[in-house]
Amino acid sequence: QVQLVESGGGLVQPGGSLRLSCAASGIIFRFNRMGWYRQAPGKQRELVASIFPTGSTNYADSVKGRFTISRDNAKNTATLQMNSLKPEDTAVYYCNTVPVPGSSYWGQGTQVTVSS
Repeated sequence: QVQLVESGGGLVQPGGSLRLSCAASGIIFRFNRMGWYRQAPGKQRELVASIFPTGSTNYADSVKGRFTISRDNAKNTATLQMNSLKPEDTAVYYCNTVPVPGSSYWGQGTQVTVSS
């Protein structure tokens, strides 16, 4: 009964900021890698950022220096702080975790639109 629930998407102007949150249940959160992916119309889904149980992170080159992923193990949440947003960041953003190999879980997705 793994569930990931995302929130925080919306419409923002270029240069603006949004904070996305992912609330996880059904997993031992502190033991799991958490990832944020996005998919724009006509594009493949891509990894945006991930954070490991150790706190180590990685980012897509396109978002380095602008986005920050974090986790709060006490609240079972993963956050993606998105700054200096660009129109190219427009996509549906998904939270993901893979508690065991071959079992990938996704949130419902939250729309981020960056437009003037």
